[in-house]
Amino acid sequence: MKLFALTTALLLALPLSAQDAATRRANTVVLDETGVKNLRIQTVVVEPGDFEETVFALGRIEVYPGNRAVVSSRIAGSAQQVRLKLDHSVASGDLAFVIESRQVGNPPPTVELTAPISGLVSAVHVVTGEPVDPDKPLAEITDLSKVYALARVPESLAGRLKRGQRAHIRVAAVTGETLTAELEHFGAAADPVSGTVEAAFRVANPGHTLRPGMRAEFSIVTARRIDVTSVPRAALQGTPANRFVYVKDFDLPHAFVKTPVVTGESNDRVVEIVSGLLPADEVVVQGAYSLAFAGAGTLSLKEALDAAHGHEHAADGSELKPGAATDDRGHAHGDEDEHTHDGALLWKILTGVFFVAFVVTLFAKKPSAQA
Repeated sequence: MKLFALTTALLLALPLSAQDAATRRANTVVLDETGVKNLRIQTVVVEPGDFEETVFALGRIEVYPGNRAVVSSRIAGSAQQVRLKLDHSVASGDLAFVIESRQVGNPPPTVELTAPISGLVSAVHVVTGEPVDPDKPLAEITDLSKVYALARVPESLAGRLKRGQRAHIRVAAVTGETLTAELEHFGAAADPVSGTVEAAFRVANPGHTLRPGMRAEFSIVTARRIDVTSVPRAALQGTPANRFVYVKDFDLPHAFVKTPVVTGESNDRVVEIVSGLLPADEVVVQGAYSLAFAGAGTLSLKEALDAAHGHEHAADGSELKPGAATDDRGHAHGDEDEHTHDGALLWKILTGVFFVAFVVTLFAKKPSAQA
């Protein structure tokens, strides 16, 4: 019985192996060097590593608490000098306004007002000669050396957040840069209109590139797993029901194999791969979308294999036996007797194995004779 089962498994495995090879050849895109450059193909090596589970949220950049100041006058009068210019830098103690008092005098007394903090002038409310009242702000100064990045987290996900968690922050106005910050405070109450809770992250802003009101995207890290196989999001192609990536062929230069994968969790940067890839596989991360429309590529599989191995192959990429020739379509011919002999010999061997297995099974089931 064991021999019979083993033989059956071998017979089933042989055609499956051939089928897998044929499928691999059909899913291989072969390019030349120019094609690789035109598609700007780039690959990364698949290696297990840390995987971050994240919560996604939208929000905006706002002024950090305490980093905004107003310039005002304690006396009524008129603005004789306005030194501040909108969107210009000012240092703490710089002269901002000269106010002429309404009190009687010859000349009337004046008061100099200075900038209370360093920063950018974000508003100027008076011009030279305009009346000034103590209850009217004259200008506003904002310190942008650090800002608040405020995320609006859906209340259904708020329970996964806690102070000290890191977030990857992207601001559309500042392209090509991902900021990292820690959760500094979490809102005490949810917004009943939007159904979100505020999460505030302090972000250093030495170049003043972040400005209040800019929109931001947040990926807040809630957990981390180790030894997880993942690929960049740009590598993943196909539909949710049929995901695949392109893997660089280990043998052929400039060849890429369409490889089905099973995905798991994803974050803002990478996607977990549950099965389909092996460590050290090189996955296409740039140009993968173009490969999906490249068809068979710029070279045939036969041409690529011939160049790589230094001898002729069939049109489907299979090996040719010595002395075999190919027709105008690349199919192998010329040694029919050898193929026929090999096939007949294989059939005889398999027939004998089945016969022996049948006899062994028959005797195993026959009841023993009584004395």
